[in-house]
Amino acid sequence: PGDSYGVLPRPCRALVLLNPQSGAGRALEDFQAVVQPMLAEADIATTVFITERPHHAHEKVRDEDLSQWDTLVVMAGDGLLYEVVNGLMERPDWEDTMKKPLCILPGGSGNALAASINHYAGNDHVAKKKLLTNCAFILCKGLHTQMDLVSLSTASGKRLFSFLSFGWGFISDVDIDSEKYRRLGNARFTLGTLQCLAKLRVYQGRLSYLPAVPEQGTPPAPRDPHAPVTNGQAGHILPPAGTEAAGALPADSLLVPLCQPVPAHWTVVPEEEFVSVYAIYQSHLGTNMLMAPAARLHDGCIHLFYLKAGISRVALLKLFLAMARGTHLDLNCPHLRYVPVRAFRLEPRAAAGIMTVDGEALACEPVQG
Repeated sequence: PGDSYGVLPRPCRALVLLNPQSGAGRALEDFQAVVQPMLAEADIATTVFITERPHHAHEKVRDEDLSQWDTLVVMAGDGLLYEVVNGLMERPDWEDTMKKPLCILPGGSGNALAASINHYAGNDHVAKKKLLTNCAFILCKGLHTQMDLVSLSTASGKRLFSFLSFGWGFISDVDIDSEKYRRLGNARFTLGTLQCLAKLRVYQGRLSYLPAVPEQGTPPAPRDPHAPVTNGQAGHILPPAGTEAAGALPADSLLVPLCQPVPAHWTVVPEEEFVSVYAIYQSHLGTNMLMAPAARLHDGCIHLFYLKAGISRVALLKLFLAMARGTHLDLNCPHLRYVPVRAFRLEPRAAAGIMTVDGEALACEPVQG
């Protein structure tokens, strides 16, 4: 309710960016067997661009004239869409180009965004070929709507745009450590979880956030005149009129520079020892992980989860098993905290552990979004 939809033109021209190595290495085969016949029937003509190396898709969408296509379709895992989004945001005409509809077709092992969109569409939980068919059918219908983007900045000066999640600690360790089992598809995460449970680590750092709704006992946040507008443009933080040159990236109006303390109306988490910190903006963390059941495509919210140190391996495993059904919060685990936020900052005490953005590894350093 309240969502406004656009619709793709008919006939439609789609640029398909496909990574043949993603997931179990079947993306091209599955595209030809499952997707292409559906698109032909729906009057969607495709130009298929097969990536040959990391950042190939990033360079393609950054440098290419994209006006000949009505939509960009990513047939891979979430990592390729991350490349595409950041390539588009490096264009001088990013503001117009980011209005071009993007489509994800699950061809990776995690497929979190595809699972989220399937969930929002009201479809039953499915995986593999059935999820691919559902997502291809959504593309054939041609409806598109807005999606939140999160702007991340790091202490070393990187500016990144993320559509899915940012993580540090246990969940990111599982994601990156299980890369070597890619050929197992989604089962790689189960194996990775068991391995990381065996060597459970604790990470030290400071976590701060701006709550989406004022928390009990905290003064209400001062009204931010440049807050994101939510009438279908959620995620685009509009700078004060006339302050930005054409083509400049949007201002991070909710954030102060990383070298300054967070504003007084933010919450600083009292604990400084964590098993995991995870900020997710869509419902699913993977095909079988409904991490943020309350999330919607453009709710203007970052769904922040953190696991405090002291949790037992058994309790942690129970949480992960419950996450398959989205019932992990019902366990009332005293070590797990969930809070919807509009911005966050994480300052690790040492460069320990792996950070991930949309499933891709980042150097461990202070970051805010």
